[in-house]
Amino acid sequence: MGKKNSNSKKQCYISVPSQIINSLSTSSLQSLLDSPKKSSKTYNKYLSLSTYRSSKKLWLLAIFLFGLLGMLKLNFNLNPLIVSYPCFSSQSQGLVSNGVLKSGVIDREKENVVEDVIMNDSVQSLKPISNGVLKSDEGFGEGNEEVEFWKQPDGLGYKPCLDFSEDYRKLTTGIVSERSKYLMVVVSGGMNQQRNQIVDAVVIARILGAALVVPILQVNVIWGDESEFSDIFDLEHFKNVLADDVHIVSSLPSTHLMTRPVEQKSTPHHVSPSWIRLRYLRKLRREGVLLLRGLDSRLSKDLPSDLQKLRCKVAFRALRFAPPIVELGNKLTERMRSKGQYLALHLRMEKDVWVRTGCLPGLSPKYDEMINNERIQRPELLTARSNMSYHDRKLAGLCPLNAYEVMRLLKALGAPRDTRIYWAGGQPLGGKEALQLLTSEFPNFFNKDDLALPSELEPFVKKASIMAAIDYIVCESSDVFMPSHGGNMGHAIQGRRAYAGHKKYITPNKRHMLPLFLDSSLPEPEFNRIIKELHQDSLGQPELRTSKVGRDVTKYPIPECMCNNSSDARAI
Repeated sequence: MGKKNSNSKKQCYISVPSQIINSLSTSSLQSLLDSPKKSSKTYNKYLSLSTYRSSKKLWLLAIFLFGLLGMLKLNFNLNPLIVSYPCFSSQSQGLVSNGVLKSGVIDREKENVVEDVIMNDSVQSLKPISNGVLKSDEGFGEGNEEVEFWKQPDGLGYKPCLDFSEDYRKLTTGIVSERSKYLMVVVSGGMNQQRNQIVDAVVIARILGAALVVPILQVNVIWGDESEFSDIFDLEHFKNVLADDVHIVSSLPSTHLMTRPVEQKSTPHHVSPSWIRLRYLRKLRREGVLLLRGLDSRLSKDLPSDLQKLRCKVAFRALRFAPPIVELGNKLTERMRSKGQYLALHLRMEKDVWVRTGCLPGLSPKYDEMINNERIQRPELLTARSNMSYHDRKLAGLCPLNAYEVMRLLKALGAPRDTRIYWAGGQPLGGKEALQLLTSEFPNFFNKDDLALPSELEPFVKKASIMAAIDYIVCESSDVFMPSHGGNMGHAIQGRRAYAGHKKYITPNKRHMLPLFLDSSLPEPEFNRIIKELHQDSLGQPELRTSKVGRDVTKYPIPECMCNNSSDARAI
């Protein structure tokens, strides 16, 4: 036998499969267990008294044991049932059971009978390893990419600042006490388009020094929505917030009920405050009531600072949705957030959008032909640049993204497959088929119909503007927002998220990225890298409106409505 290890407290074990142990006879196994326990004195006595036959059996048993040990050594790395364990110290952590080390001194009398149990429990508790990496450590890079996707932009410390000048405040007393001049407005379009016109109506009332009658919402001929202002917006809140800016009344007073209002239908686009006063003030003083229609984009986007601040005050503070809408919108937001962060998409894939933009959905020749025929029959629906072909519009970034393009963009930007997505907008042309490429990659895909109970939505089924308001609340509250196309809702949410501290807002760089979709030879990693580079400055970071002259302050609230005196802020 070899020399005994000087450290008598260390024991080494080789666990033996139960199949091998069971193959030994009971007497042989008992001999294995009992023989080492006998003292040398008893052992010598036993040899002197044994018969030749007993000695022969002992030699046979010894030969069998050496053969067994040789077999174990030979198959050590080949038999998956045999697991070797390192030496344990009787003073260190002890036996393993269910994958957990148990402290305590090893019971030497039980060493031989527990080895099989150790092996079976430990094999189940070992973590599988692939390519030399523990499974729990795999995907570390992907995890970083997912964290990056949810990372919010640096707002550079910009905060709302609506401090009006002393001259503005001096004029306020006379304006809010006005009782002789009244401005009436009729606003049209969808909910977000109506919001823009209401903002400008308040500013025009301030310019004219007139009291504002609560705006009238024109019945939408497309959706048949007959909602009134107070059905969509919190009227009392609207009046209270603007009490120091404009006098707002629910209806004309009795002194003006019989007055025939002066109606103006042809206000040019982007008129200045001086134009407004010169054109309307004299008539308003003479008649007492002025009626304006079609205010969309009629007032200039470049106004004096105080009037820009008033725009922001109306858009971000005064126009709050009515309590029932806020309640349901918040419920749906909570349901989306119940399992963590979520992304909101505004998908512009409705039939009328494809017709108006001059673009094609790309679903199939059948749908493309349908859109072309509709456009031929109603050419007035096509918006500007009617001389451009579909292909030219697409490359110029004038078309909405389809489901495939949205999917590839989100994947390239690092959106996890299990991302919870709330999508807003009307039903896309082609129904579920139009969304299939997107939903197959991101299966956690919901809209208000999926999240709300039928009884919760039933009161608003025929109220398109209220349904849009519910979408607005859930989208504005999301961790990340992305529109597939421009439009009033996307612009409104962009400004609101900036005003709230620059929450992440992805602006698809369609003009530069669409050629990449057409390049089938571009490897996926290279495609992803280029897409990330294209969008590194289009994720909701602060943007100065002064570098975007003619843009709406309610979309770019810096510097008129948000301020920061730090050097970092001035550097953008």
